[in-house]
Amino acid sequence: MEGSADTEAPLLPLALSSFHISEEFGFLLPEPLVGAGCASPSACAGKEGLTELPAPYSPWMDIAHELPQLITSHQLRSRVHQMPQLSPQQLRGREELHLAHLVLSFITMGYVWQEGEEGPVQVLPRNLAVPFWEVSQALGLPPILSHADFVLANWRRKDPNGPLEMENLDTIITLPGGESLRGFILVTLLVEKAAVPGIKAIPRALGATLQGDEESLHRALQELAGAIEAMRVALRRMHDYVDPDVFYSVIRIFLSGWKDNPAMAHGLIYEGVSGEALAFSGGSAAQSTVLHAFDELLGICHRHDCAAFLLRMREYMPPAHRAFVEQIRGALSPRRLVLSSGDARLCAAFNRCVSALAELRSYHITIVTKYIAVAAAKAKARRAELSEAGPAAGKAPSALEDKGTGGSHIFSFLKSIRDTTREGMIRA
Repeated sequence: MEGSADTEAPLLPLALSSFHISEEFGFLLPEPLVGAGCASPSACAGKEGLTELPAPYSPWMDIAHELPQLITSHQLRSRVHQMPQLSPQQLRGREELHLAHLVLSFITMGYVWQEGEEGPVQVLPRNLAVPFWEVSQALGLPPILSHADFVLANWRRKDPNGPLEMENLDTIITLPGGESLRGFILVTLLVEKAAVPGIKAIPRALGATLQGDEESLHRALQELAGAIEAMRVALRRMHDYVDPDVFYSVIRIFLSGWKDNPAMAHGLIYEGVSGEALAFSGGSAAQSTVLHAFDELLGICHRHDCAAFLLRMREYMPPAHRAFVEQIRGALSPRRLVLSSGDARLCAAFNRCVSALAELRSYHITIVTKYIAVAAAKAKARRAELSEAGPAAGKAPSALEDKGTGGSHIFSFLKSIRDTTREGMIRA
């Protein structure tokens, strides 16, 4: 089993490839087939990415491909108990490791939440817990479903030569939730894709700042602002593809973790790994490297409690992506050059970035209101009628009504980071 490459940050100028960031796909994982027989993304053009693990791991893949049916028929736990304990030692390269982590994380979430929030397990069995832990250690990721699994690694193109657009995309592994789950994953993926020009602008902005090149910094900031605005446009498509009731009542529990979650207040024992229960946060948009990188570049400072939560969410990023954010944090801030230049045009470009980021966060609040707050109120009204039904029949979870799946107090958190983003504007 091969772990990830050395992620020690190089000196500026930043080379995106040093941080496992693709010029074409940004933070999306993995770059199709790189590390699995292709020397570069261009050498892999027209070829499909890895969607199946090697034959020895077919017991994992067989279960993963049947997850929605196994969960809704309440048979997943018994299937997992019959699964052989496999060693990850035959996995080769980051791509196979990321796919294994994706598969094992989805199986784990299904296993834990098969019976809804009223029937979570206390122990993850050894035959699942040990290989999941070992794959996680090799990748530097926690042993739970994260944004890196759910979105970044969970995509394929139907036509390998076709565009990275909704009509040509599909997920690799899924859970209950049908087309709404597929839409939720792929719209989020398209938001990540929209960020790519902004990601590519970061090294240019930092290099221009070091060199005192105001014109180059202006161009980089314009590219960044355009990317953030495109992210908000992409996020609007959530309304077209995701049903709020399905998201809240069916999908959301499978993104929930066992840290800061009343339904699993004592955490989860990973049998064969630790005798004590471990606590990990569920999947969260706060685990996306994109906004962390943009915050650091623009010098956005969040309030202590929010900043502490965001810092903890970095532990759920691939280590190379986390190193990229830290490298930006340690670099000379473009804000300084903007302030020292006294150039109104440069200041306006900087403020356009900050304003676009605040607007994106405001729109995220709109989405969360529709898909969590309003959907929770509807589910609460129906709960008495559905008290006999299981999670697949629509009995909505209630433990995280006012929290995100990552464990944050969702509205106070989102409004706080939106407001502190606005405070990052440079005033005349």
